[in-house]
Amino acid sequence: MGHSLKTIIKGAIKMSETKNTKHELFYKYYARWIRIYKEDAIRKVTLQKYLMTQQWLEKLIPNLEICQLNRTAYQQLLNEYARSHERQTTMDFHHQLKAAILDAVDEGWLARDPTRKAIIKGKTPRPKKQKFLNQFEVHKLLTDLDLSTTLNWDWMILLIAKTGMRFSEALALTPADFDFLHQSLTVNKTWDYKNDTGFLPTKNLSSNRKIQIDWQTVIQFTELIKGLPENEPIFVKGKIWNSTPNKKLEKHCKNVDIPVITIHGLRHTHASLLLFAGVSIASVARRLGHASMTTTQKTYLHIIAELENKDVDIVMRSLSGLSN
Repeated sequence: MGHSLKTIIKGAIKMSETKNTKHELFYKYYARWIRIYKEDAIRKVTLQKYLMTQQWLEKLIPNLEICQLNRTAYQQLLNEYARSHERQTTMDFHHQLKAAILDAVDEGWLARDPTRKAIIKGKTPRPKKQKFLNQFEVHKLLTDLDLSTTLNWDWMILLIAKTGMRFSEALALTPADFDFLHQSLTVNKTWDYKNDTGFLPTKNLSSNRKIQIDWQTVIQFTELIKGLPENEPIFVKGKIWNSTPNKKLEKHCKNVDIPVITIHGLRHTHASLLLFAGVSIASVARRLGHASMTTTQKTYLHIIAELENKDVDIVMRSLSGLSN
């Protein structure tokens, strides 16, 4: 029997044959569930969210056993968590717990699903900062950039504004990713700037894509990357903190008196401009590397609603022009 199979069997026995499993402390069960079902199966950044949920369990219900987790206890847990978190964050907390709890139900350690009909509460959301710029504001921003003859953060700001790439995707760009003949950029990896481990896979399969770029960008980057190593990132020079380009972008925004946005806000800006220009949701989703159009629709619901109102006006004007 191979070593890996022994490990699997050992884990299964540990998970299901512990004599008093239903009396195990819930936060300890959840920690074990993460190790068995989530480690090496999800991205590090997602795993960190599960581990944070585990820490909250240990803080809020340190003495609660699995068998004591009924609907009332679960609702009280959610209510306590919601005291210091917004509703969406509480919803995420609930979803991260639910899968583990349903597994406990399947194992027979809980008679019923205590998450059923859970009420999600939360603090009143803080006023949201503007996430994107309009076309006039983008133009003002770009005129303030220091686009020198060598690559700098301002060139990255320009490129993200024109492509809608994620920050980690832009960091991972190498000269080999530019296809100037076909005016395209290949996105097939990210750069792990948080842990400084180098290249990583993209967020999902749909994130692997080609992005069309305009001729001006082609001409500019042809000169900028000339002679650089083909497979080394063009923007990475040592350890990266996302605060560095964000501060640079903030300074430019203040210089030209426009709303301060983040580097990720440039991605929202790019998508917003495309939608207002009449580009289809499907095309925007592909360009951004969204897993589905649903993600795009949810993210830009307010813009889509505004566009639908404009469409209604167009339809009404068209109909009023018809005559018998």
